[in-house]
Amino acid sequence: MFDITFDDIFAEKTPDLTLLALSADITDAPTCDALWNEIQTVAARIASSYEMPMVNKRPGIATTRTAYKALGKDPNRYRPSTEAMCRRIVRGDGLYRVSNVVDLVNLLSIASGHSIGAFDSDRIVGHTLRLGVGREGEPYEAVHRGPLNIAGLPVLRDEVGGIATPTSDNARTAIRPESTQHLFMVANLYGHEMPADELAEYASRLLTQYAAASDIEYRIFRPVPAKG
Repeated sequence: MFDITFDDIFAEKTPDLTLLALSADITDAPTCDALWNEIQTVAARIASSYEMPMVNKRPGIATTRTAYKALGKDPNRYRPSTEAMCRRIVRGDGLYRVSNVVDLVNLLSIASGHSIGAFDSDRIVGHTLRLGVGREGEPYEAVHRGPLNIAGLPVLRDEVGGIATPTSDNARTAIRPESTQHLFMVANLYGHEMPADELAEYASRLLTQYAAASDIEYRIFRPVPAKG
C-alpha cells in the first residue's frame, strides 16, 4: 500500500475531498459474461435515469467538475472519466469490453459516480504518492489518448511524474491485462455520492469474484489544512 500526501491547495479548494486507495494481488482475464451482465444492468439504470443535459448534475460528477473549476480547469473540455463513460451510456454507445479488472473498475466508477484510477503497482516508482495540480507543459501520456494537457487538473504523482488524473490515467502505470499481478486503485471522491467504505466493500467483492483477488487492503486519505 502506498502512502498519499496532498498539496495544501486541496484543503483550501476541495475540503470535502476523500481518496480511497485499495491494493490487491490479482489475476486478470478476458471479461466474463457474469461481470459484463453486471455492467449492463448498471448501465441500463443510468440510461433510464439521466438525459444528456443531466449527466453532469449527478452528485459525484458535479462535485468533481466543481473541483476542476476551483483548480483552474474547464470540465467541459476535460471531462472526468466517469462523466465521459456515463455520457457514452446515455448516448447509446455503451462501454468498451477490455478485461475483468479494467471493466470492473469502470463498473465501480459508473455505479459510484466517482472517477477511479487503476494502476500496475509494480510500475509505480517510490513508496509515497502526492496529489498536486498539473503544470503548464508538464508531460503526460494518457491511456488511449496520447499527450494530455494536464495543467490545472488534479494530478497524482509518483517519483517520476503524473500517474493519474480524474480525466485519464497515465499509460506508464496503467493496468496491462496480460501481465499485471498487483493492483493499486484510487477513487477520487470530491463530494458525497457513494461513501468510501461502501465503495471499498463493493470493490473488494468484485475483485474477489472476478479477479481472484487476495491480500486486499484499503485506506482512506483526506487533505489536512496547513497549520498556522
